[in-house]
Amino acid sequence: MNRPSRPMGPPTSSAAPELVESGFELENADAPFLHQGLNQADVAHLLDLHRRGLVPDPAARDLMRLLLEVYDTDALEFPYRAEYGEPYNSRERYFVERLGNVAGWLHAGRPRRESARIALRLYVRGQLLHLVDEVASFARETTELAGRHVHTLMPDQTYLQQAQPSTFGHYALSFVYPVIRDARRLLEELDWVNRSPGGAGCVNGTRLLDDRTQIAAALGFHDVIEHTRDAMWQIDGLVHILATAASLVSTQSKLAEDLEIWASSEFDFVDLDDAFTRASVLMPQKRNPYSLAIVRGASGVLIGRLTGFLAVAKSPSARSDNLIFAYGEVPRALDLCIRVTRLMSGLVRTLRVNARRMREELDAGYTQATDLCEFIVVTCGVDYRSAYDVVGRTVREAAALGIPGREITGAMLDKVALAETGRSWGLTGRDLGPALDLRTELRRGPNAAPH
Repeated sequence: MNRPSRPMGPPTSSAAPELVESGFELENADAPFLHQGLNQADVAHLLDLHRRGLVPDPAARDLMRLLLEVYDTDALEFPYRAEYGEPYNSRERYFVERLGNVAGWLHAGRPRRESARIALRLYVRGQLLHLVDEVASFARETTELAGRHVHTLMPDQTYLQQAQPSTFGHYALSFVYPVIRDARRLLEELDWVNRSPGGAGCVNGTRLLDDRTQIAAALGFHDVIEHTRDAMWQIDGLVHILATAASLVSTQSKLAEDLEIWASSEFDFVDLDDAFTRASVLMPQKRNPYSLAIVRGASGVLIGRLTGFLAVAKSPSARSDNLIFAYGEVPRALDLCIRVTRLMSGLVRTLRVNARRMREELDAGYTQATDLCEFIVVTCGVDYRSAYDVVGRTVREAAALGIPGREITGAMLDKVALAETGRSWGLTGRDLGPALDLRTELRRGPNAAPH
């Protein structure tokens, strides 16, 4: 049985307006990210072809002259036109208009997508280096903030409830370690980015380019992607980059949410510099922590971009939809990450910490409860669960009477122990100072808080 014939070969008509509007316009909106990388890919490809003697000298000179001219042209000034197709098509049309069939040498041994793959990697490579630098700045500013508050006592919190006594320096450092880990992950992904797909052809290479290392070296890549099909269609590294960017801003969002709560008049633990706030138009008493809202919102946006890209990337192999949206989404995500990290560096650098107010809340609370339990375990030989029950009931009774944690006595504990266990634990008259001492950085050991 013969199958019905179907059209073969390239289209003979112009793209439908609907396709131009929904597809090509979106791709051309990403041209500014790719423009210089496309220029570099074209130059490297031409040099490699000429080195192999494939392009005649006159054609090579004319092409190189035009490529250098375009290299010096801003992306916004170059005639990227959606009605011609994606950015590569606009470039092809422009080169043909200027040089005729001489421009056709740029197609030798290379599909249209190869130069865009190279351009994306070149752009993202620069962004990753920039982002790692910004992360280093944030880590440095936060470490310096922690260093200024090694002895600033505060009630650390879980579930917005006082948990244990700590220092603001110890708290601040908890955001340095995860961002440094993410910076290391970004550097690992830089190794993935810094490999060249040049000369890979579409799926199985090209007989015209037997040595792909020349293009890689010319573009500053440290190696080639070995498998040709994988070179053109791999996206796992982009997923990892987006995931790390989302993780990085998520960590900063956690800090931003804490600071937004603590900057409220209800807490008054910290103050944001005026330059990182804005006024309410209606309510003159308000000074809104607008910069923190930017960080928290950006975290949600990056999570959305990661999940959106994953949804697109699950298509069958060797499909353009794997990467059509990556050309814009990945650079935009990294740009947002860079901006947010820089914003948080400035905010942390100018943050004011209200040490007196933190100490007031610490003195009024019961953050020593865990230490009382541990003190009883060590001095009385009582199991932790029993000590937990007695201290918990003692705290409940003290709170009802308005007695702060630092004023709990051994007699109060013995009274509850007698009621709970039928015997006194011998705490009456005992010095509870070691358990009630709020200077946690001096008694929990050298690794508990920054020194």
